[in-house]
Amino acid sequence: MAEPGKKPLRKIARPFVADGPSGVSIRDRLKGLTAEDATVLRLVGEHMGRLASRDLAARCRDGLEHSTDTWAERKRDLTADSSSRWAGSVTSNTHDQWGLSWRAQHQHLVSLDAGIRTIRHRLSLPIGEKGSKGKPGGYRSKEEWFHKTRRLRILKGKSERVSAQREAGKVSVVRGGRRLLKQRHNLTAADKTEARWRAEWEAARWFLTADGESGKRHGNETIRVTPDGEVSIKLPAPLARLANAKHGRYVLTARVSFPHRGEEWRDRIGANRAVAYRIHYDVRCGRWYLDASWTRKDTPVVPLETLRSGEVIGVDMNADHLAAWRLDTHGNPLGEPRRFDYDLSGTATHRDAQLRHALTRLLHWAADSGVRAIAVEDLDFTDSKTREKHGRKRRFRRLISGIPTGKLKARLLSMATEAGISVIAVDPAYTSMWGAQHWQRPLTTKNRATSRHQAASVAIARRALWTATSASTLS
Repeated sequence: MAEPGKKPLRKIARPFVADGPSGVSIRDRLKGLTAEDATVLRLVGEHMGRLASRDLAARCRDGLEHSTDTWAERKRDLTADSSSRWAGSVTSNTHDQWGLSWRAQHQHLVSLDAGIRTIRHRLSLPIGEKGSKGKPGGYRSKEEWFHKTRRLRILKGKSERVSAQREAGKVSVVRGGRRLLKQRHNLTAADKTEARWRAEWEAARWFLTADGESGKRHGNETIRVTPDGEVSIKLPAPLARLANAKHGRYVLTARVSFPHRGEEWRDRIGANRAVAYRIHYDVRCGRWYLDASWTRKDTPVVPLETLRSGEVIGVDMNADHLAAWRLDTHGNPLGEPRRFDYDLSGTATHRDAQLRHALTRLLHWAADSGVRAIAVEDLDFTDSKTREKHGRKRRFRRLISGIPTGKLKARLLSMATEAGISVIAVDPAYTSMWGAQHWQRPLTTKNRATSRHQAASVAIARRALWTATSASTLS
């Protein structure tokens, strides 16, 4: 119960063990391709890319009228210009693209409605009135109030348009990526020439993806990879003249070995289990790559009570580092806190490498300490970084936007599963506040200045150890 004069605390959700990844994806470079190999891959990619664009346009026209019959009709139309398996991969990919855009449209509509509600609330308050109970107050001046009335009309117009599109079943999909499409309008900011952009745009719209099929030879009939690394492609019907092997297939000179998870991949194709492949071209470095992916069996989840019988590492995620502390089964901090820094500036490849390096160090420390569980906050900042909610607090909005919650949690789950370490997700409510209030000062010594983030990691780990019988001591 809250103290007199203070707002009541919201109910804290119980911690739970997060499920591991449901699939595996590995990559290897296609080295030693001849000019003829590259030409064939380009022709197949361009041909199937045109079919994929045509199929996606047909799916968007169907809208909410889509059914299994229309799906089958689209597949029959594609089969004549490719093959039944190529057509199946194209229609399946189209379905996934449309579904992703449909969900993104819903989230966009939710964001617009949240902004409209916030602006209406602030406009209804007197100018200069302070906020209360977690809600923002009135605007600071008449000028800002006037500009927000215009902003409200803009958001309402957008909301009406998106709602009308959703009712009609219309979505916006860009094959090749909307970000790359918009770069064409400002090549200087993207630091690209028109020729470079055109090459990337065309490569992004190629289609060289084949779904796996259990029971077939090596798990895939369209793009087949043998255990010794030979890669062959079933050519679409119009390009069958380019075949250099039997049954309309083209065998590449390059061989693959998949250094990472290679044995697991060989065991799978040796048993003729489904493996999906994707061939793609990196324009920046001029290299071809082959991705292999498959669905993995459900990894057994260790019960939460079992994990609570051992030590737990609490991790506080921040915009530039991970703050971590190891706790025993009774919730007492052990040893020294750890800090794992990363720099999220620069390219996407650099940011991804920084996250992987930080998580690798975290997991190595957990493994060396014999810890079987890591506790993290179940964060979701989707509704918390809008300018309508936080007004002029640009620094705070940048801070929230800079925390890589989605990518970091996905990476952590994937890497922790492979390391045999479980991830416990806890409610993020009040962890920073309670950590600073109850743990920052007691854990500060003459030789160690405990930070607010390190204290929060202790609160996170103790919440993971929370049970109904220990709520009074560990919360």
